[in-house]
Formats: sequence, C-alpha cells, structure tokens
Amino acid sequence: MSRRRYVARGVTGGYRIWDDRGRRWWGDLYELCPDDLLTELNGPADQTRVTALLKRYRALKR
Repeated sequence: MSRRRYVARGVTGGYRIWDDRGRRWWGDLYELCPDDLLTELNGPADQTRVTALLKRYRALKR
C-alpha cells in the first residue's frame, strides 16, 4: 500500500490538510476532521466530488 499524500493534522482551532508531496498546507482550516474529503483526495480524487465536499465543510464553519 502506498503512503497517503494528504493527511489531516490537528492545529490550534481545528484541523488542516497537509500535502506530503508538496510539503505545504492544502485548503482551509476545518473545525471537524474532514475524513470524507481525505478519503476522496487520497483515492480517486473526482473533481466534482472534491468540490462538493469542500462546499459542505465550508458550510459547516458558518
């Protein structure tokens, strides 16, 4: 099994997604751990599904 490219890391105030290959943060700060989003990013990474998940997690912040 290959290593995951994207992992969630706990930071002050919630979670951020770390890109291991790019060595930088990806996306926004999330209050809840974005498990569905990580699974999609590390799996098939369907653009429409990733976009829908991003909108869902952004809506939870409001």
